[in-house]
Formats: sequence, C-alpha cells, structure tokens
Amino acid sequence: MELGAGVRGFNLKNTTPYFTPSKHINSRSFYCNRTSSFASFRAYRSPVWKASIKENSGSTKSVSKVNMTVTTADDVELSSLTALSPLDGRYWAKVKDLAPFMSEFGLIKFRVLVEIRWLLKLSQIAEVPEVPRFSEEAESYLQNLIDQFNMDDAFEVKKIEKETNHDVKAVEYFLKQRCQSHPEISKVLEFFHFACTSEDINNLAHALMLKEALKVVILPVMDQLITAICNMATANASIPMLSRTHGQPASPTTVGKEMAFFAYRLSRERNELSETEILGRLAGAVGNYNAHLVAYPEVNWPQIAEEFVTSLGISFNPYVTQIEPHDYMAKLFNSIIQFNNILIDFDRDIWGYISLGHFKQITKAGEIGSSTMPHKVNPIDFENSEGNCGIANGGLSHLSTKLPISRWQHNRRYHSLLQRDLTDSTVLRNVGVGLGHSLLAYKSALLGIAKLQVNEASLITDLDHSWEVLAEPIQTVMRRYGVPEPYEKLKELTRGRAVTRESIREFIEGLDIPIDAKTALLNLTPHTYVGAAVELAKNVDTVTSLVNGAIVL
Repeated sequence: MELGAGVRGFNLKNTTPYFTPSKHINSRSFYCNRTSSFASFRAYRSPVWKASIKENSGSTKSVSKVNMTVTTADDVELSSLTALSPLDGRYWAKVKDLAPFMSEFGLIKFRVLVEIRWLLKLSQIAEVPEVPRFSEEAESYLQNLIDQFNMDDAFEVKKIEKETNHDVKAVEYFLKQRCQSHPEISKVLEFFHFACTSEDINNLAHALMLKEALKVVILPVMDQLITAICNMATANASIPMLSRTHGQPASPTTVGKEMAFFAYRLSRERNELSETEILGRLAGAVGNYNAHLVAYPEVNWPQIAEEFVTSLGISFNPYVTQIEPHDYMAKLFNSIIQFNNILIDFDRDIWGYISLGHFKQITKAGEIGSSTMPHKVNPIDFENSEGNCGIANGGLSHLSTKLPISRWQHNRRYHSLLQRDLTDSTVLRNVGVGLGHSLLAYKSALLGIAKLQVNEASLITDLDHSWEVLAEPIQTVMRRYGVPEPYEKLKELTRGRAVTRESIREFIEGLDIPIDAKTALLNLTPHTYVGAAVELAKNVDTVTSLVNGAIVL
C-alpha cells in the first residue's frame, strides 16, 4: 500500500467536525444537525428578569425589564458557533483539509493502519509459525479495513473506549471484533498488538499523521505562498522604492527585490522542514524488545522493527526508552516556527507599505473596512496572518521544548523507577492546533497578496523628496578619487538640512574628480540609484530552492 492510502475515502463535504452527544438536550439548547455543514439553532425565551441599580444616595432605581437567555453547559450542543476553538468554528472551512490527518479520527485511523500492518509483518516472519502467511484474500480483507475506515468505525472505537478507558486497547478490540468472523484471521486474533506497548502504536501513528499532513496540506500551501511572493518579486523587479533603516530614508531599492528577500528566506525554511527526518520506534515496553525475545528468542527483533518502521516511510530510531523521544518533532516544529516568524516579518512590512500608501488594496463589493469610517480598507488579511502565526508559534514552541523531555517517575508501590510520564500524550493531541493556525496564517497572507496593487505614484513622490540618499554614492566616489574628508563634507551638506536636486547638483559640480565620474553622479537620481536590486529580483526563481514545488518529506 502506498503511503497515504489509509486516508482515502474520508469525505468532509457533508459532515461537520463534531460528535453529537447522545445525552438528551433540553428544549432551551442549541442543537447541531450533523448532516449539514451549518449549525441550526433553537432558543426558547427565558424568564423575564428585573434588574435594579443602587445609586450612591442609597436609593434604588428601577431599570427596564430585560430578556435573558439562561444557558448552562448542559444547554449547549457542540456546533460551529459553540466550538471553543475558532479552528473548529469560524475558520473551519479554511483548515478542514487537516482534519483527516490531525483530528482524533486521523489518530484512530493511523493506529488501525499500524496495528494491521504489524500483524501482516508478523505473518512474513518464518520464525513465527503461529502466524502463517496470509492468503491474498485475507490480506485484501485487512487492507480494506484500512482503506474503508470511516466515521462509523471511529465511533465504534470510541464506544469501546468508554468501556476500556484505554484508547489504544480500544483499537485492538475493534480489530478483533471485525476479524473474528474471518476464518483465517480469526485464528491469530491475539497477535494483534503482539509485544507492543501503546507507544509503539502511537508514535508511529503520530509520525504518519505529521508526515501526511505536511506532505498533503502544509507544504503545498507553503509553496503557494512562496510562489506568490516570487511572482510579486519578478513582476515588480524594476519599480524603485525608498528603503528605510531605523525608520529613516536610506538607499533606494526596488519593490521586487524586497519581495525576493522574503521569498528566499521562506524557501530555505520550507526546505529545512521538508528534509527533516521523521522517526519511529517499535521496541516494546522500555525499548529493549524484552517480551519479543522471551516469546521468540531466535528472531532478530531490532532488524524486524527497522524493516517494519521503514516500510511505513518513516526512518527508524534504534535507541529509545518507553517512548520515541520526539527530537525530530522539536526540529519540525522549530522549522515551522521560523517559517512563521519570517512570515510575520513579511506581514508587518506589507502592513507598513499599505500604511505609507505604497500599496493599494483591491476592494471587493459589499465588504466593509470600518463600522464607522466608510473610507477605510483595512489590511485585515495580513493582520490575521500575523496573529495566527503568533498563536501557532506559542503552541508549537511549547511542543518543541516539552516533548523531548520525559522524566522518570518513582513508583512508590513497587519501589522502582519508570521511564516516562504521560505529559506527552495529552500535549501531542494539540499538534493539529499549531498546524491549523499556521495553515490559516498562510491562507490569509495569500488572500492579502491577491488584493495588492503597487501604488507607483506614492513611491515616486517618496523618492522625489529624498535626494539626501545620494550622499552615500557621492562620498563613496569621492573616496575613490582621493578627495579628503568625503564623509564629513556630505554630512555637512545633508544632515539637518533640506536637500534638493539642485543642491546635490551644485555640490557635484564643485568636486575635483574626473569628468566621467562627475557626469555619472550628475545623471544619478533616487529613482536610478538601486544597485543590483533589479537583477536580484529577477533571479529569485533560480535561487529559491523550491525545485518546482517538490516535496521531500
């Protein structure tokens, strides 16, 4: 089976991302229709409450009656408007592509995949005669359990979990139930989860979830974003603009080169992410193959484990404790954090350019920028992108610093040390949150970029009022030809004074330098003093490492 086949057939178009509680909801509740992508609401009028305000004098002033809806936790059913996370509510349509991978449904499905593939691997080991090689029909039956896994199956696993109070064991029991009627597989049911600890299944499931979510969703959108910024670079390669350092006028550049700057930075981080090695383990309770070797001492279990893990498209980690240490996750998340940091820098620059009037935003009929100021067209897409990058980075930062650390515990009952704690278990359930806010940020930036138009008139005006920026090339040429104290002379001319085209020309005319050098300086303007910016912008496609959007993971 090719990697990713385990998620075929999961269609989110006609379902909401919510479980419907089985308990009765009273008549004053919100309710959600699972067959619709939008929630329906039913609210009944609550009792009329009379409020009063006690004034400073001690008298009580009656206030008009107010209708108040009494809502408690038991009154509210999960819907797009009651979801605690905006990813599952307001922004669901923009991030739902991650759901087949990063949701609990995705976790359960990948656990099913790992359990089945491990049973199939056992059937291929000659030294394990109790699990003979399956027939083609039996292998097809097991494969169909992966390929056709759906929401009903996931609900069945959750139902079993209510009894077992153990999520991984629930998957094992689910598979045993599904296979007990198969004449061939039913004979080896107890080899589901053979010699495995929960972490053997979970770490591989999480690795596959990350691998597929990055490959199918995150990296392609990163590529779209980098491509969009590259297109901005090449399209505006020759349009000059004033640079600013410390907020002050500085040597001119071009719009295209400033966009190429971000495209290159983002492409480096994107490639760093895609080249990160995703690791997995399958070594039993404490990483030593203890149970494996007691049951089948003649089997080379480390070799078998490596073959199995790599067959999933994951690199093998040979040295583990009870858990895979998650070092690769820290590296992945740090790469995403840095990508997001660069995007925040981009968002803020574009926001600033819009504020200066250097960019206009294409308006959309019906959209409102301000509830009180009709003229406003706010840069909301870049603000949304910046904000969601920040939220994503907060969560991913905690993941990257917490997950590699799993402290041992002292078991007082047995006077022994354990190899791990369970903080990683609950923390790992939030990986989708960090990826979701990142995805939302990328899509918001893309929306903003699509609305941008360069305002050349504003750029020209800015440059026309900044002739002082030519002090740099003039004093540099003066240095070449040995004019004494060139910097000091230009400092006296420009600092704290209004500098015009005429004053600059007058200064150049008085220089004792070769005529061709003087002519070149006289022909120089803030609009043409852009160095190699045009060429740098035009070459951005060749220096960014997208390799036609190839995904390496």
